[in-house]
Amino acid sequence: MGWLQDYQPAGGLWLSAALAALPIIVLLVTLGVLRRSAHLSAGLALITAVLVAVLLYRMPAGLALDSAAMGLVFGVWSVAWIAFHAVYFHNVTVATGRFDDIKAVLAGFSEDRRLQALLIAFGFGALLEGIAGGGSPIAITAAMMAALGFPPVKAVVLALLANTAPVAFGGLGNPLIVLGRLTAPILGTQQEKATELFSSMVGRQLPLLALIVPGFLIVVLAGWKRMIEVWPAVLTAGLSFAVMQFVTSNFISPSLVDVVAALAAMASLWILTRLWQPSAVWRFDGEEPVKTGASLGAAKAGRGALYAWAPYIVLIAAIFLSRIGTIFKNLPEWLDLTKLLRKADWVFAWPGLHKEVVQHAPITPKDTPYAATLTVDFLYSPGTVALIAAIVAGFAMGAKPRLLLATYRRTLHQMRWALATIFMILAIAFVMNYSGATQTLGLALATTGVLFPLFSAYIGWLGVFLTGSDASTNSLFGPMQVISAQQLHVDPILAGATNTSGGVMGKMISPQNLSIGATAIGQSGKEGTLLRQTFLWSVALTAVVGVISLLQATVLRFMIPS
Repeated sequence: MGWLQDYQPAGGLWLSAALAALPIIVLLVTLGVLRRSAHLSAGLALITAVLVAVLLYRMPAGLALDSAAMGLVFGVWSVAWIAFHAVYFHNVTVATGRFDDIKAVLAGFSEDRRLQALLIAFGFGALLEGIAGGGSPIAITAAMMAALGFPPVKAVVLALLANTAPVAFGGLGNPLIVLGRLTAPILGTQQEKATELFSSMVGRQLPLLALIVPGFLIVVLAGWKRMIEVWPAVLTAGLSFAVMQFVTSNFISPSLVDVVAALAAMASLWILTRLWQPSAVWRFDGEEPVKTGASLGAAKAGRGALYAWAPYIVLIAAIFLSRIGTIFKNLPEWLDLTKLLRKADWVFAWPGLHKEVVQHAPITPKDTPYAATLTVDFLYSPGTVALIAAIVAGFAMGAKPRLLLATYRRTLHQMRWALATIFMILAIAFVMNYSGATQTLGLALATTGVLFPLFSAYIGWLGVFLTGSDASTNSLFGPMQVISAQQLHVDPILAGATNTSGGVMGKMISPQNLSIGATAIGQSGKEGTLLRQTFLWSVALTAVVGVISLLQATVLRFMIPS
C-alpha cells in the first residue's frame, strides 16, 4: 500500500501540531525577527520541513526528497512561469517607452490629489497587480505619486493600502490557479474546476471590500471631511471595480479579473470627471497650483490615451481568446481556441511519489493512496499567454528582437531571488502535505469550531505577511484550510477562498513589500514607519474578511458556489 501517514507523531495533537509548524516558525523568525532575506529564510525553512518529515513523521527520506523535488518543479511551472512573464510584459512596456505615455495620461487626469490617488493607487495599481503582481504595483504607483508631488512616505502608504482588493487575482489569477491545483486532489475534482470555484467564492467576498477601499484610501490621505467632498468619485471607483470583479471572477476567468475591474474603475473615473469636478481642488499644504490638465493630460487625451494603453489591450485580447472556450460554451471546434491550446497539456505522475503515500481517517474515510500528478499546460498557461502578448505588443510598439531579448535577461536578473523563494516555498508546501504535517495542522485548526472561518482569514493574513505573496500563502496554508474545513463540515471552497481573501490584507505589512515601497521612493530604512502606519488597518480589514466569511458559513450560505 505504501507509506502510511501519522497525524499525531508526537503522541498528542497539539504537541504534534507545534512540531509540524516548525518550518513556518523558522520562516517567521528568520524573515520577521532576524530580518534575513526571503530566499535565505525559505531555504532554512525547507531544510527544517525535510528534517521534520524524516525525523518526526518517520517519512522515508526518498519520499521526502521526491515531494520537495515535485514542489520545486510545480513552483517552476505553475507559479514562477506565470509570475515571471507577467513582470516581463510590464518590463517590455517600460523598455519601449510606452509606460511613459501611460504616466503622462495619469499625470494629466486631474489637479485634485484625491482624484489622482484614486486613479493611480487604486485603479492603475490594480491593473499592475492583475498583470504583474508581486511588489510591482507598490513600487510603480508609489514612485509615480512621489514624482507627481505626493509626500514620499504618504505615497507608499497609499500604494500599500490600495493594493488589497486586487491581490487575490494578481499576476493573471496566479494565487487562485495555485490554490486550485494544490487542493483539487483533496476536493476530488479537476484542477480547473477547483480554480473556478475558488475564483467565484473570492469574487463574492472581496467586492464587499472593494466598495469601501477607495473611501478608506481618501480618509487616510485627507481625512473624513475631504473624503465626503469627493464621494461621487469614491463611489464610482469602488462600485465599478466591485461589479466587474464579481462578474469576471464568476463568469469569465480569474486571469482577467483585476485587468477588467481596474480598467472599468479607471474608465468610470475618467468619464465622471468629464461631467463632474469637486467644488474645490484639494492639494497638500503650501502646494502651488499646477495645471496638469492643460499640459500633458490634454496632449495625451483621446487617440493618445488609446495609443498609450494599446499593450494592455493586446494582453486582454490574448487572454480572452485563450479562454474563449470557457466563456462561450458549445463553440464550433474550429473556433474553440481553448480546446486547441489544451491539446498540448501534459499530465504525468511523479515517479517515486505517486500513490506511494497513504492517507487515512479522519482525513479520508478509508486508507487512500495520495496522488502526485503534475499538469504542464504549455500553451494554455497564463504565463505563456503573457509571453506571447509581450512579444506581439513589443513588435507592435516598434521593439527589435534584441531589445525583447535584453529585457528578458534583465527580468531574469531582476526576479532571480524572488523566483528562488517561490521554488522553495512550494517545496516546503509539498513536503508538509505529503509528510502529513499539513494534515496535523488542519486537524488542530479544526478544534476552533464555529469560529474557524474567522481564524481562517487570519491564517491567510499570516501567510502573506510571511511570504509577501498570496500565491505562496495559498501553497503553504491552502491545503490545510481545506482539510480543516472538511473536518468541521464547513464548505472547503469557502475556507480556501477565505485563506486567499484574508491573505490580501497582509500584503500591506509584509516586510518584502515594505522594503519594495521604501526603496521605490529612495527611503530605505523607513520600513518601520510604513509598518506603524499600516499595521492596525491591516488587522482591522482582516477582521472584516473574517466576519464576512463567518456570515457566509452560517446565515449567508447561499453565497457559496456549488
